[in-house]
Amino acid sequence: MAEWSVAEARKLRIEDPVRTVRVGLMGGEVNVVGRPGPGAGIGLQVAEVDGPPLDVSTADGVLTVEYPDVPWRGPLKWLSSRVRERHAVVSLVVPADTHVEVHVVGAGVTVSGLDAPLVVHSVSGGATLTRLSGAVEAETVSGAFEAQATSGPLRFASVTGTLTVVDGTGPSVRADSVSGDIILDLAPGETPADIRLTSVSGQVAIRLPHPGDATVEADTASGSVSNAFEDLCVSGAWGSKKVTGRLGSGHGRLRATTVSGSLALLRRPPRAEETEPTEEPDPPAPTDQPDQPDQPDQPDQPDRKVL
Repeated sequence: MAEWSVAEARKLRIEDPVRTVRVGLMGGEVNVVGRPGPGAGIGLQVAEVDGPPLDVSTADGVLTVEYPDVPWRGPLKWLSSRVRERHAVVSLVVPADTHVEVHVVGAGVTVSGLDAPLVVHSVSGGATLTRLSGAVEAETVSGAFEAQATSGPLRFASVTGTLTVVDGTGPSVRADSVSGDIILDLAPGETPADIRLTSVSGQVAIRLPHPGDATVEADTASGSVSNAFEDLCVSGAWGSKKVTGRLGSGHGRLRATTVSGSLALLRRPPRAEETEPTEEPDPPAPTDQPDQPDQPDQPDQPDRKVL
């Protein structure tokens, strides 16, 4: 076991074997980058510390970075005036197969390049998650979460926070929100996805691959409906509306429910249109070479006398 108390900017190299990283912050930023390939050790940089020092410790394969008087479990217990008195910027470079857990209040989170499971619990901070292939569990009260190019299962829950997924190819998405929007832009994956979304008053918008492969059941109690697929049927003229049908073979599943939020089913361009390169314009025709300037007349050579 090793322990450090970090009260100012500092860099640490953790050589102890670590399987799990846990970070708990009030205010500031957390940045985690997965390092591909073999290699032990974790790089930790604390760029800023404002308030009490951070405790850094390793024990039983777990690296913990947190405030000593605030437990990392149960982030809702952290809500107090002390949040305004604390600020830290923590960055870690970890092996890609490291399990990471981040718990924050009023702090931004950026995580990329992990193959292992990731847990992010936030009260008011936003998060950006990119290039993750492991399972992702995200919870927030009011933070905005954006996931880009993720290929693992995604579980999201929020009160007013929004979820935006760009180029997601994971096998499943579970998202529940009270008033936050849920916006998914899904790319074709190896297997048809199982998607289940629930919102009370937030907007739900899903952009599906075309051609699609899913059985669709979507409904709203009083929200508007937009549907871009000819194979899906919209029923209900007043109040409650439903969108049902099958896209392709129907192996995947899309189930979306809202009470008063709008519901939109959009279509991505066909894959060929996404990957086909655009034609290059013809090169301009060669132009005539400019006329060479006339050579100046050579002066007359004097006559030579032959002796």
